[in-house]
Amino acid sequence: MMAFPFMNSSGSDSQVPVGPSPSTHCPSVTSSLRIPLTLFYALFVVLGLAGNLLALWVFLRDRSKKGSVRVLLVNVALSDLLLVACMAFRVWYHGVRGERWELGATMCHTVGNFFYMNMYISIVLLGLISVDRYVKISRGGVPLQRPRGLAMRCGWRTAACALIWAIALALTLMMILLSEKTTKELNRCFQYKVFQHSKWRGYVNLLLVVNFWISYGCMVVCYVKIAFKLLRTSKEKPDLPNAARYARTAKKSFFILVLFTVCFVPYHIVRTFYIVTQITDTSCYWRGVVYQAKEVAVLFSALNSCLDPIMYFLLSSSMRKQVMRLLGNVMREAGASGSSYSVEQGSGSGRAVPGQQSIGLVGVFGNNTDDNTSQP
Repeated sequence: MMAFPFMNSSGSDSQVPVGPSPSTHCPSVTSSLRIPLTLFYALFVVLGLAGNLLALWVFLRDRSKKGSVRVLLVNVALSDLLLVACMAFRVWYHGVRGERWELGATMCHTVGNFFYMNMYISIVLLGLISVDRYVKISRGGVPLQRPRGLAMRCGWRTAACALIWAIALALTLMMILLSEKTTKELNRCFQYKVFQHSKWRGYVNLLLVVNFWISYGCMVVCYVKIAFKLLRTSKEKPDLPNAARYARTAKKSFFILVLFTVCFVPYHIVRTFYIVTQITDTSCYWRGVVYQAKEVAVLFSALNSCLDPIMYFLLSSSMRKQVMRLLGNVMREAGASGSSYSVEQGSGSGRAVPGQQSIGLVGVFGNNTDDNTSQP
């Protein structure tokens, strides 16, 4: 289920001749999208940093026993934060330095590989969440084990996250070391590289693309089954108190799947052709076309780090409750400071307004008792 494509995220801007074909002597393939890449990555850094820090704060504060899935959500938010940090280097590279890398080969390989590592950790965890939700729905909301406290209920999730991070870090460090041995000169980063002298890298990447489609297929099956089961239940038993909620949760399951598809499917379609050009004798024109398409597709993948917090807010009642409580506290403090003058003058209503506003905010959004299956 795991997929970690790390190979061509960085590399030298020199091309290695491998034969008489003119395509092997192509000039360095570079991006003509420098300004758009800079603007989009800068926007993603701001939104992703704010959204995921807020999400991480909410999940770490949530001590509800129903929040056992929060172990997975915390790890998704953490991987998205690390990916955002890698995007900051892309802003610096594309925008500030005009696509000239001055931090050395090791840093280039580290940033590039960690970018993809965190993107695929997020993918794997989102797939694992879909399986978790499907198992819960299939068992009618009964947990996999008898509740013996939050630690026991979260045990398998914690172990799974630890294993995912360990494998990802091991593979990433291995690829950084291999890249160090093959790099002779580097003044560019995130550039096109040919693998005609090391085709095994391309074959490994193709295998990892296949693994992504397996993960995606798993998500499709789980969320589609969840949606249809809930829709069928709401239609067959419309008198149930939660019948209407089941229908809403079913639609939310399709929403999660659509977001995942938009963010990651285009990248993996393009990546397949991209890898083929790296390991075969392809014309300079098509190398340039595929590289530009890959750069755009990577933007869609990076966008997911900004959309995940929005998805949490829309689909998780716990997330909405905590965020609105935070906003209510902020408004209460602002209102309290603004009403201090009235209180000193003897106004009895000076402190009532801020509290009422806070209660209103929490009441409207915080009392939403969505079924726990509506969490992503």
